[in-house]
Amino acid sequence: MRRIVIALMGTLSGLALLFSYHTSTNQSGTTALGGSTGATGSTGTTGSTGSTGSTGSTGSSGGTAAASGSTSGTFTGSAVDTRWGVVQVQITVANGKVTAVDAIQVPNGNQRDVEINNVAVPILNQAAVAAQNATFDGVSGATVTSDGYKTSLQSALDQAHI
Repeated sequence: MRRIVIALMGTLSGLALLFSYHTSTNQSGTTALGGSTGATGSTGTTGSTGSTGSTGSTGSSGGTAAASGSTSGTFTGSAVDTRWGVVQVQITVANGKVTAVDAIQVPNGNQRDVEINNVAVPILNQAAVAAQNATFDGVSGATVTSDGYKTSLQSALDQAHI
């Protein structure tokens, strides 16, 4: 009888601890980053999403296409609303090649989001410049940010006609 009571109390204690654990579900925070990967040191402007959580687009800024089909300029991808917050990237293109990718918005609703994105975003920026497209491996442990990053990146690439 004593063993049953001890097992039951242990189970109840474990359940109480499990349900009291706070996860990072704050989706309201985003941050603007000024870091750059590549040859240029551009900084981006932040975009916004609609109040229903839909993805909004901020369009391009300063893009030009020459007669030979090579594109140059800075293009801002759509602001992608992910589970943890908004992700948005900006690309710099010179002669049809991506020279820099900057994440101008990433989730920062809590300290864990900041820690994850401080590691993941530079890796994603370098991978995007190396791949010259949005088909590259995401960062393990930052899957949601990686998916939003790739979606926003593809939007910017589409604007640049790359």
